[in-house]
Amino acid sequence: MTSGLGAQNTGGKSIKTERVNSILNCEELPSSAEPSVRSAWYCARTKPKQEHIAAANLRSQYGLEVFHPRLRSEQVTCRGVVKNITEPLFPCYLFVRCDLEEKMQQIRHTWGVSSLVHFGSRIPVVPDAVICELQECFGESETIPLQDHPIAGDNVTVGSGVFFGMRAMVLRSWPSKRRVQILLDILGRPTPIEVHSSLVSLDSRPMARVLPSLALGEITREPMNLRV
Repeated sequence: MTSGLGAQNTGGKSIKTERVNSILNCEELPSSAEPSVRSAWYCARTKPKQEHIAAANLRSQYGLEVFHPRLRSEQVTCRGVVKNITEPLFPCYLFVRCDLEEKMQQIRHTWGVSSLVHFGSRIPVVPDAVICELQECFGESETIPLQDHPIAGDNVTVGSGVFFGMRAMVLRSWPSKRRVQILLDILGRPTPIEVHSSLVSLDSRPMARVLPSLALGEITREPMNLRV
């Protein structure tokens, strides 16, 4: 089945998919340039919403080293309750270190895993340097906070409430209070209102704003389609 890693298009998701494409594109090298060590990092595709299940099974069943980077954020429900949300940096993908000849079939049949990412019949190695870079950013917990608080001048879309779906511009921002003042067009009249910052989403999320630690080491390569 042919699949590009661009299935998630909303908000900052495109940033994530471009990043994982870049990581895998790093290893599109001649065979002579591939590492000679038997244990290396590979990218596994998981079933939807089962990244954590696949990671836990690979660790507990086979004792494999797994890297599953995640983002922490806050969301406010329609009742005003603030919830802490953790989501994968690369939806439906994780990294596993193994001796591929020994563990390939076990990995493919692990509950939660769909397949190993491959180009035709070739399964690419993810360079150690790339994984080390990501691990330095995410630390032992493999999580970092998603920094997406709107600032003055940002274009946003209201995500819930009576103004759901309406686009607006941020006039003022109070990060410590988690509130913003936005300018809405109500009945043809520009109207400023103040809302909780989690009720609006940025129309565009530059990597330098959302994930500054990753932006510093961004790999600038063209994304490519993968066969999985």
